[in-house]
Amino acid sequence: MPPVSNVIVRDPAILGGTPVFRGTRVPLQALFDSLEGGETLEEFLDGFPGVTREMAIAALEEAQQLLSSKA
Repeated sequence: MPPVSNVIVRDPAILGGTPVFRGTRVPLQALFDSLEGGETLEEFLDGFPGVTREMAIAALEEAQQLLSSKA
């Protein structure tokens, strides 16, 4: 499967194809779980220094577009 975006990749060789932030082994789901659990974006970024603020925001914006697009 091709990259979902410039920030998110799905590669069978990385965590079995789980979507991760490009250049890391940090699952995208970790961001959503962190925010859902009440952590701030800053707290997430502190826990995953390989993910930049720009990467996290781009991933959230892409998720918003996917959820709001009409199929």
